[in-house]
Amino acid sequence: MDDLLLIGRIVGTHAIKGEVNVYPLTDDPKRFSILDECFLVTETKTNKTSMRATSAKYSNNKVILKFEGIDDCDKALSIKGKYIAVTRDKAVKLPSDSYFICDLIGCVVIDDIEGRLGVLHDVLQTGASDVYTIKRDGQKDLLIPAIKDVIKEINLEGRIIKVHLLDGLLDL
Repeated sequence: MDDLLLIGRIVGTHAIKGEVNVYPLTDDPKRFSILDECFLVTETKTNKTSMRATSAKYSNNKVILKFEGIDDCDKALSIKGKYIAVTRDKAVKLPSDSYFICDLIGCVVIDDIEGRLGVLHDVLQTGASDVYTIKRDGQKDLLIPAIKDVIKEINLEGRIIKVHLLDGLLDL
């Protein structure tokens, strides 16, 4: 598992004092209020630059963030497009039976009857429950709800998710 977790993407500047608009990539955008040490990285988590956030404000679905040393619009513009990452020890603690999406992506999904279904490619967050998108060899993607009746075991170390498909899920 990767030690850095992406929590937001800088999508633009805000005003003239170096603040940036951040699109949160976390279920808990309020976590930016307690953000201190973080890293600016590319999507592939290369070119890691240590940063310190000094303030956070909230506007609609974005966070307005201020970094130490970014004091004007030009400097803020230079970090547009970068991702904000934290180390796992600085991540928000998850409740039991909850996982970071980045840890689930790439896991092999195995049904108790059908066998290997494919690889978890994406997690759609619908509100009621998440939906796992399973890439299948030579077939259309399979969508399965992330509910206890379907998801039977998640083994992150082994990179395996065991499921029990409810009637009709293969037909969707």
